[in-house]
Amino acid sequence: MPSAPSKIYADDVSLLVVTLDTNPFFWATFPFPFAEFLSQVLAFLNSILLLGQLNQVIVIATGCNSCAYVYDSSSERNHGATTGTMPALYSNLLHNINEFLARDRQLDAIRKPGTVPSSLLSGSLSMALCYIQRAFRLGPMPPQPRILCLQGAADGPEQYVAIMNAIFSAQRSMVPIDSCYIGSNNSAFLQQASYITSGIYYKPPQLDGLYQYLSTVFATDLHSRAFLRLPKSVGVDFRASCFCHKRTIDMGFVCSVCLSIFCEHHDKCSTCGSVFGQAQPDASAANRKRKA
Repeated sequence: MPSAPSKIYADDVSLLVVTLDTNPFFWATFPFPFAEFLSQVLAFLNSILLLGQLNQVIVIATGCNSCAYVYDSSSERNHGATTGTMPALYSNLLHNINEFLARDRQLDAIRKPGTVPSSLLSGSLSMALCYIQRAFRLGPMPPQPRILCLQGAADGPEQYVAIMNAIFSAQRSMVPIDSCYIGSNNSAFLQQASYITSGIYYKPPQLDGLYQYLSTVFATDLHSRAFLRLPKSVGVDFRASCFCHKRTIDMGFVCSVCLSIFCEHHDKCSTCGSVFGQAQPDASAANRKRKA
């Protein structure tokens, strides 16, 4: 898997934007506790900062209703220790995550009992790309940016268009999207994101050693990846979601004008308004009608 071009970036300086899945509905049904998951992620983020003095870490919390920045290592309030027993990385991040979860819970809508809503991955990817674009404008030699998605909840087919737009935007900006998926099944969205942007998709077989997987697979900068044998995805699920019912489909109908995808045949495209199934009139039939 080729690494993303890095000739326009500063050497050995990384900008890591982490999207952290905090969906409470997922973690309530998942056997691995969120507290243990978060402790291993915090240790990984701390190791990224220890690898280089100029490395920068951004954490975006991904809820089921909203997203928010919960940690920025470049902020002055995160440089010192806020308590006598806990570093600023731990105390500030935990405090901000708790506040975010309280705000996100207030936005809960009425849901069907027994269903687990998907996390707002499209929103967190968009926020990550916005932060990276802002970093690009700070100087001629910005740090090497990459996005790491720590995701557990299942894909939300209703976010297909927004997620694909974010993926192609990252590809155009030469920003790789790494994916660490801890859910039961694989994530088709994250598989496509890592494949298109030349990132790494990995599903840890054992979550007890999550820190080891994070540090050995995702801690390497873009320049070092060319010299390492990193795990490759066995296969990529390229299935799309229909625009009409937001369902993942194997076969469907595609509008020839705007390329919208539908699971059923429609007389008119709901996206661009093009009319389908308008056959051209038969010339011989028209001549016979004139003679009659």
